[in-house]
Amino acid sequence: MFMERFRFGVALTAACAVLVLSGCGGSGSPTEDRAIAPAAAPEAASGQSSDSKAAQDSASTAQRQPAAKSAENIASNVKVTQEDRQVIYTASMTVRAKEVTGAALQAKQIVTAAGGYLSKEESNSAEGSEASAMLEFKIPPARYGEVVNALGKNLGKQLSLQQGTQDVTLQVADVNSRLKSAQQALDSLRTLLKKADTIGQVLQVEREISGREADLESLQAQQKELATQVGMATLSLRLVGPVAVVEEPSEEPAGFLGGLKSGWAALVGFVQVALTVVGVLLPWLIVAVPLTVLTVFLVRRRRPARPAPAPAETQAS
Repeated sequence: MFMERFRFGVALTAACAVLVLSGCGGSGSPTEDRAIAPAAAPEAASGQSSDSKAAQDSASTAQRQPAAKSAENIASNVKVTQEDRQVIYTASMTVRAKEVTGAALQAKQIVTAAGGYLSKEESNSAEGSEASAMLEFKIPPARYGEVVNALGKNLGKQLSLQQGTQDVTLQVADVNSRLKSAQQALDSLRTLLKKADTIGQVLQVEREISGREADLESLQAQQKELATQVGMATLSLRLVGPVAVVEEPSEEPAGFLGGLKSGWAALVGFVQVALTVVGVLLPWLIVAVPLTVLTVFLVRRRRPARPAPAPAETQAS
């Protein structure tokens, strides 16, 4: 009984060690096939003639040739494939259109024809010349460049375009490797659960399985999110009317000039707010101040005059 518990504890410890190592990525590295030529036969005694040596050399050469051909065949069967890069494409574009509603409809048609779809839409129902809309599209990476060019040329005047890429090839490979290792380790734990004999052993293995299943679900969520971001490029399209105001990001100078500009802007803002408050209170002050002065004057006039204090009697020394 003691030996069975000891063996079970060793197996559980090994499974836990595999689970811990799975967090650092899948183990194992590709191995290279090597063809080892057979060793030559040892030379005979010193009395062996030169003819026997030549025959021995020819036999050794004949043995090496099949081994070399075998190595060439193995090398020719190995296919070296370049790993597909996993890249996330993002872009943000602003276009001034003559008619925002029509431009938004045309943008949807361009993206749909390329195999993409609209994921988010926000519109400002103002006048036609001041209307604006924000559209977020998901586009297949293979048609991403084509769609960006079409939207910039066909909808109106392109005001700005910002594009970004993020290579997540290593991150995707790491998540896939960790997910595979975690799945294998969970399979080992489930197999170990079937061999548990006592309630304590069952509970211990079930706790390990529960915790590792949560880690597995987290890895699966990461894998799904990365696949979604890589599988579809994201394009944020902002459409504005002919007279709509577009705030362009300005590059502020750094250092003393940047601080001086920021301080001046803060001072101007404070003065504007102060003048606004004074403008709001001034009409009230024009009415309230005379009434307050008149009220104070009438109250003081109606008060009875206070008697003068009697002079203090001098005491004789």
